[in-house]
Amino acid sequence: MESKAYYHVGKIVNTHGIRGEVKVVPITDFADERFKQGASLMIEKGDQMIPVTVEQARPHKGMLLLKLAEYDNINDVETFRNCFLSVAEDDQQPLEDGAYYYHQIIGLQVETTDGRSLGKIKEIMAPGANDVWVVERPNQKDLLLPVIKDVIKKVDLDEQKVIVELMEGLE
Repeated sequence: MESKAYYHVGKIVNTHGIRGEVKVVPITDFADERFKQGASLMIEKGDQMIPVTVEQARPHKGMLLLKLAEYDNINDVETFRNCFLSVAEDDQQPLEDGAYYYHQIIGLQVETTDGRSLGKIKEIMAPGANDVWVVERPNQKDLLLPVIKDVIKKVDLDEQKVIVELMEGLE
């Protein structure tokens, strides 16, 4: 049997209440779509993939509270703490031109327009109006790059790199 590729869309960080809700940190640009009622997800627990269905989702302190249709008790969901929620590659949202999935961006090398290597993208944050790419730099603090046209000049997935123009104050 051919194994499918899965991509993380959230991480279960805790339980909530006694009725089997879980607190989830979303790691997707499509949280409304991914976690809507009836959405099918997989819980990655060790080497197991456990299919679940979202019964209800609501925002809570910068996270989401999910009620999974298959579980009605805190005892049933406690073992999912620190597990990832994933979707199959086939279930990814279609993207507009010039848009990328998080998993395509994380791990890319970052260079300036004059060819200077800055490091590798290790994380994506979504604090507000635009995403921020966190670049891990050797022997320096992480660099926070706002994902705006003035900064991100080119994303080259074939070459596995991003070309940026650093605005004053970014470094």
